[in-house]
Amino acid sequence: MNQQLAGFAPTPIAARMENHGRTMLKVAMATGQDLYARTGSMVAYEGFVQYEPNPPAVRQIASQWVTGEGAPIMKCSGDGLLYLADYGADVVVINLNNDSLSVNGTNLLAFDAHLQWGVERVKGLAKFTGQGLWNVEIAGTGWVALTSRGTPIVVDCGRGEDETYVDPDALVAWSPNLKVKGKRSLKASSLIGRGSGEAYQMAFSGQGIVVVQPSEDSTDRLRIRR
Repeated sequence: MNQQLAGFAPTPIAARMENHGRTMLKVAMATGQDLYARTGSMVAYEGFVQYEPNPPAVRQIASQWVTGEGAPIMKCSGDGLLYLADYGADVVVINLNNDSLSVNGTNLLAFDAHLQWGVERVKGLAKFTGQGLWNVEIAGTGWVALTSRGTPIVVDCGRGEDETYVDPDALVAWSPNLKVKGKRSLKASSLIGRGSGEAYQMAFSGQGIVVVQPSEDSTDRLRIRR
């Protein structure tokens, strides 16, 4: 039986964060290298790892992150291996090198605690949503793990002069230096009985990337501040 399950065994540590299969994140924990992770995402760990849900520092930074119960983030610290997952969603690992990323909060799985981060208003969309949309912006040098409902596509917006349009329900993350504006249109799904009325897309232009998932799961998608 051990031979039959050998392909699923833990792999040697190669980096601070890495995939173990498509849908699981492996994090090499060490003293002084704390991690912020989505509350409830821990599926297993080896060694000694402690958890602090919604710590004071997170509550202060994410006071504008409307969830009804505060920011859904826990602080992880200790030594060992930590495995995280989010209901079978694909995991995307990014190593920021003095760079920044704007992430849909529901797609944020984990990130190094030393990175700078905060909740930022998505500019250019207030007239479409009434009060504006909010995202999590992360900057610095370190590791970030995102989730995607299916294998995502990464669109390079700097390859041409045309704008890139994305359904907000499929948006995962983008480069914060991109210009963003909204475009109102008829929701295509309304033509085949899945909905009705107007919808809007997010238009991106400039130099940078946009990460899009093959899903229109609107649960908590780009939460509107009320």
